[in-house]
Amino acid sequence: MEDIEDVLGPAGLAGGGAPPGLRLPLSTVAVKPKRRSSRVAQTPPQPEARIPGTQTIYVKTFGCSHNQSDSEYMSGQLSAFGYAITEEPEGADLWLINTCTVKNPSQSAMTTLISKCKNANKPLVVAGCVPQGSQGLKELEGISIIGVQQIDRVVEVVEETLKGHEVRLLSRKTLPSLDLPKVRKNKFIEILPINVGCLGACTYCKTKHARGHLGSYTIDSLVGRVKTVVSEGVREIWLSSEDTGAYGRDIGTNLPNLLNAIVAELPVDRSTMLRIGMTNPPFILEHLKEIAAVLRHPCVYSFLHVPVQSGSDAVLTAMNREYTVGEFRKVVDTLCELVPGMQIATDIICGFPGETDEDFAETVNLVKEYQLPQVHISQFYPRPGTPAARMKKVPSNDVKKRSRELTSVFESFSPYQGMEGKVERIWITEIATDGVHLVGHTKGYIQVLVIAPDSMLGTSADAKITSVGRWSVFGEVIEGSVVVGEAPKQTSNEPQKEQKQNQVEEAGCCGTESCGTCVCSDTVQHCGAEQCRNTPDAPQTSGDVDRQEAIQSTLVRRNVEGLTKAGESIAAAPSVGKEQQVDLVTRRGVSVDTILWCGLAVSFAVTVALLLLLTGKISSTSSY
Repeated sequence: MEDIEDVLGPAGLAGGGAPPGLRLPLSTVAVKPKRRSSRVAQTPPQPEARIPGTQTIYVKTFGCSHNQSDSEYMSGQLSAFGYAITEEPEGADLWLINTCTVKNPSQSAMTTLISKCKNANKPLVVAGCVPQGSQGLKELEGISIIGVQQIDRVVEVVEETLKGHEVRLLSRKTLPSLDLPKVRKNKFIEILPINVGCLGACTYCKTKHARGHLGSYTIDSLVGRVKTVVSEGVREIWLSSEDTGAYGRDIGTNLPNLLNAIVAELPVDRSTMLRIGMTNPPFILEHLKEIAAVLRHPCVYSFLHVPVQSGSDAVLTAMNREYTVGEFRKVVDTLCELVPGMQIATDIICGFPGETDEDFAETVNLVKEYQLPQVHISQFYPRPGTPAARMKKVPSNDVKKRSRELTSVFESFSPYQGMEGKVERIWITEIATDGVHLVGHTKGYIQVLVIAPDSMLGTSADAKITSVGRWSVFGEVIEGSVVVGEAPKQTSNEPQKEQKQNQVEEAGCCGTESCGTCVCSDTVQHCGAEQCRNTPDAPQTSGDVDRQEAIQSTLVRRNVEGLTKAGESIAAAPSVGKEQQVDLVTRRGVSVDTILWCGLAVSFAVTVALLLLLTGKISSTSSY
């Protein structure tokens, strides 16, 4: 089926077409009905009548933070129209899959999910980089698809798909508005796309086929969005992009200009922090001092993701990365020199076509020299349609061997050793996957796991580091140090759903970013297959009875809350004024043993009472 934007025209519309500049709604398009044989004279069964906007939509997201932001925007528009967003695919009326094209595993996961949807006989819409970059893919035949720059029309596509029509909306036009309704996965974190596409031409990257050439949002539009989300109670703003460093080169500005404009709008009480997204070395070399000044700002995390991909200049040339290892070193050395506590993450691709043992040895030496705390190590995945897919491959056994060796080297480091006993300011935004700890980050974006009440979500506090692990550290919140900014505000433009939504499948990306996320994004996680973000890894201090009791009580509390508030999100911070100092109150739940003994006692008492009652009735009957 042709792209629906291409078949619209004056000939197909009564009255000679739409006025110039008017976007035609999908409802004006006459969809070809399926042909019925003239020999069959019978009335076809009528579809079940449903009111548009009352159905339930299952949204599944693969890939990077940019994809996550797109899903949040699509969910926001669907929710504003009346659709319910769910995490349960079985009960949904339609599935919306937002896809990632960076690696084979992410696309394979998409294919599996599409098959499940077809087997369940559910209407399906596929969005994201896969349909945009691979429109002729066999798996997408007969399925409604929507491109990366058409997410503002998701409601129309869903409506037509629910009617049984196939819709393809892929033409690249203007960038979607930043002010569309949005349902955030985490109400305290705003993922803000500052541009789409990139200026690079990496030989292994498929994302360029989908996201295209660089297209930047204006500084005014981005600053306006920052003002809005800060007023709504957002505590972290993540700048997302295929390459943050390239921002503005298509509209006559640059990244430092944008960063300075955004920082000027952040609250002086440091209640909202800014995290700068991934940037490739070529586009920040001329701005290192300006970017370092921004990274030193109290409201900006001293953290940057700078992919190197290889420690060999020969391999970087084959990748067409447009920088040398020496230039990567200059970026890292300069930022670490100018920014106190600077933390840098990077990516490595093992087994790129043509990589020799000597090339790989240079990569290992680079990793050993810098001992960066976050390194995402990925095996090379040839993507169809890319130049690298046609290059002579390194034997798969060698690729796997190199990946294991580099992983072993990286995991031998102890990047957080020496932090024990230090007091760090942390910003707390989420609950860890273990259900016990809250997750906070230091100024250098080091993950700190603390046991604290849910009311601390969206606050900042001083924490004493008690122990360190390989991927994160543990801390204790210092009482009386909690600072609460303005409480989150509900707005009609952003229907906040009090539930976890749009789960992200973190698949590795174009060149791969930290821990399985995209070079096309900025989401950074602690690395290693089993040690992803929000997974506690430091051993508990032996003999610490109070700590263990607190863990137990917190578990009981959160489990009970999970049962009584099914589908609801984490509790919001209390509505209090700026810079209000509050004392930390740790709630102590009733222990599991006490609950069990009380239950047994009540059961025994009820049993005795019933026996006495029954005995009395038998005695009175006998007297007659």
